[in-house]
Amino acid sequence: MRGIPMLCIALMATLTTAAQQQFSRADTLRGSITPPRAWWDVTSYDLHVQVNTDDSTFQGFNTITYKVLKPDSLMQIDLQYPMVIDSVIQDKKSLSFTRDSNAWFIKIKSPQAKDKKKQITIFYSGKPHRAKNAPWDGGIVWVKDEKGRPWIATAVQGLGASVWWPNKDTQSDEPENMTINVTVPAELVDVSNGRLKKTIDNPDGTHTYIWYVSNPINNYDVALNIGNYIEIKDSYSGEGGKLELGYWVLDYNEEKAREHFKVVKPMLKCFEYWFGKYPFYKDSYKLVETPFLGMEHQSAVAYGNNFKMGYKGTDLSGTGWGLKWDFLIIHESGHEWFGNSITSKDLADMWIHESFTNYSETLFTECAYGLKAAQEYVQGIRKNVKNDVPIIAPYGVNAEGSGDMYYKGANMIHNIRQIMENDEAFRQMLRGMNKAFYHQTVTTQQIEEYMSQVVGMNLNKVFDQYLRHTTIPTLEYRFAGQQLQYRWVSDVKDFNMPVRVKLSDNGYKLIYPGTLWRSSNISLSDHKNFEVDKNFYIKTKEVK
Repeated sequence: MRGIPMLCIALMATLTTAAQQQFSRADTLRGSITPPRAWWDVTSYDLHVQVNTDDSTFQGFNTITYKVLKPDSLMQIDLQYPMVIDSVIQDKKSLSFTRDSNAWFIKIKSPQAKDKKKQITIFYSGKPHRAKNAPWDGGIVWVKDEKGRPWIATAVQGLGASVWWPNKDTQSDEPENMTINVTVPAELVDVSNGRLKKTIDNPDGTHTYIWYVSNPINNYDVALNIGNYIEIKDSYSGEGGKLELGYWVLDYNEEKAREHFKVVKPMLKCFEYWFGKYPFYKDSYKLVETPFLGMEHQSAVAYGNNFKMGYKGTDLSGTGWGLKWDFLIIHESGHEWFGNSITSKDLADMWIHESFTNYSETLFTECAYGLKAAQEYVQGIRKNVKNDVPIIAPYGVNAEGSGDMYYKGANMIHNIRQIMENDEAFRQMLRGMNKAFYHQTVTTQQIEEYMSQVVGMNLNKVFDQYLRHTTIPTLEYRFAGQQLQYRWVSDVKDFNMPVRVKLSDNGYKLIYPGTLWRSSNISLSDHKNFEVDKNFYIKTKEVK
């Protein structure tokens, strides 16, 4: 999402909505699979970047290994203004290129045989866009720490990884692995994704940190974190065996972090229970202190909540439960499953990242404090829903939908859990989803079809109402003697979501409304005792 990381935040009213945008050629070049993108598939990036703290410039090169899907001679590479490509080399030949906005088109000389792997090296330099208000209005963050020393980090979700390095900047094509070589002044440390393989002391007073990512990674997750870091090492015994944990914090925050980050192990246990094995055992799990609020950088989760409980010390649910745990640790770590392992192909489908990850907050609350607390939490976050524009944005133009993908999306998932009336089956659905789409890029259609199949009900109309329209459905009801009559009023034709209501003094029961009036017998001692289960996120209206 442009300038918005995987955070469950309410401050989204200032965003330009997809419905109000006028999309340009540049949006299409960035957001669609253009012909110069379609013929090749990234298999690996070998990125080298030198960060110059004296003038805020970057310079380096990226060697891209790719598989030829079909022969072609024009390749699109993305690198955003004011960064520039200096030269391009393939098979020891210098290649020519042209620029169209932030897309660069390289004329390939060597034969590109189908199914063959090739390499191309792109040299680049410039002063990358400085973040204005990371992570919402992102880019490169350049600040000083409390001791006046440089502290630098990347926060580029939505804006794009191409703001600081040349790549195929689409969520639909992830490398199978990646090497990140970062050169910084010797007094600083770089923390990036994956595992630190080597540190090189250079004769010019710099150090090069070489990180290797052995799993697929989406481009916006690739991170630089540069500062006076120390590492706190730990480990967790989980479903995948021993998981190495690393907490990288500024040197003066070590004691504070040792205490505050104790939540990580119970969190991992909870998420593995609900979602399945942590997806990146080979690359470890890291929390990295950052000069901005946070982001789900794969295996190097960005953390900037200043060791506070809640969201910057507040409770987004208004129930009190959100102040019992650190929002940034829980939410951003949940993205390791939804967003990092399972990634939407198009930015328009970011609800797949945000809705499930927002619901991970509810599930952690349940693990730690019980089902009732979790239900109160997920109901409480409804107050943040805007119902402004659809959650799913236009496709192919790098557009985001409504921020309602967080709170409203989580409540849609909670609705589906209620429909299933079997929490173990719901848990197995989430675990199965993470197994079926492990380390894959997906579409909304794939997720909808998977969930419908597991639930045993076509959920298309539920998804349509909550993801593609701006309102929530209204259950109209009336009493006729010992009968309850009811129907849905909704945007979706023939909307048919089951809902649980109190038909007797003994408790709740699922009913199956349509858009025409239906009825069920009731045996309430008093009609005033009728109510809809509050776990369903709907509106109700009694009519006469």
